[in-house]
Amino acid sequence: MSSEAQRTPRASEIRRWRGYLADEQLEAAVYRDLASRRTGEEREILLALAEAEARHEAHWRALLGDQIGPTRRGALRTRVLGFLARRFGSVFVLALAQRAESRSPYDTDSDATAAMAADERIHEEVVRGLATRGRMRLSGTFRAAVFGANDGLVSNLALVIGISASGVGNNVVLLTGIAGLLAGALSMGAGEYVSVRSQRELLESSTPDPGARTAVADLDVDANELALVYRARGMSEADADAHAAEVLQTHDLALTADPAVHAESDEHEAVGTGMSAALSSFCFFASGAIIPVLPYLFGLSGLAALVVAAVLVGLALLGTGAVVGILSGASPLKRGLRQLAIGYGAALVTYLLGLLFGTTGL
Repeated sequence: MSSEAQRTPRASEIRRWRGYLADEQLEAAVYRDLASRRTGEEREILLALAEAEARHEAHWRALLGDQIGPTRRGALRTRVLGFLARRFGSVFVLALAQRAESRSPYDTDSDATAAMAADERIHEEVVRGLATRGRMRLSGTFRAAVFGANDGLVSNLALVIGISASGVGNNVVLLTGIAGLLAGALSMGAGEYVSVRSQRELLESSTPDPGARTAVADLDVDANELALVYRARGMSEADADAHAAEVLQTHDLALTADPAVHAESDEHEAVGTGMSAALSSFCFFASGAIIPVLPYLFGLSGLAALVVAAVLVGLALLGTGAVVGILSGASPLKRGLRQLAIGYGAALVTYLLGLLFGTTGL
């Protein structure tokens, strides 16, 4: 043990080390909980991360010696991570774990070893890779859901506030809000369907024709264009010639399955289906657009209705922004505040325009 560990540690050091120990215990438990919900390679990776956290735990135990004391609860963010892992075990938890690993204090703490600090950096990349798999599976419908909900919140809040500021009656504001909800939801659904279908059709047009592989056995060994196929797909000339020669020699059609084919399949999964994206856009736009209308549905009017609508939409914008932040491994608070600023900015512009139009009688 080093001379640093031999001396009597200060009370502040003991508290810090106990905190680190509790965090490492909780993080190891999180990875084990996640591993229990997975199989194969992902399970092995998560269990290996848990073992690494156990090594860090042993370091703090060695420093503390007989001063370990009662088990502490760990940092709030680590406890939240453990709670979510036990109940959900989803990509959200992996995204939170990625963020937690990126905020490790070991880089600047002289009591942590350089190897421990390096471990935490690598752990962040490992968790990022695992989270990316989940993000790819979510990206198509999730994109439509988030964009739809935010568009509904912002556009209908701006519409309702702008119309209300012009001085029209409560019934007109309510009907305008409902019309905006339906028109926007239908437009979003149709637009998302066309967008996703077009993207999938572009990908399909780039996917190699399986029927072309049946021609390999009949190609002239001395004069054929098989190597050009692989060069067109991005191989170097030497690699393409070698790959083509191997295929012609063995007639093993499996060798013609270029990795690009598998990449195309992955891209199709990431894009999602047109109908699922359209339904997500419609439903989430409607769920967002109904919020600014709620005060008017319950009989509020005037300034009271505007304030309630703005508060409800603000809370929803903070929530959607936080979810995007969590999934992207960024700060949920910053993403939520950004969404709030954008939404309120748009609403403020239309409110001022409504006041202007109402004043001038336009």
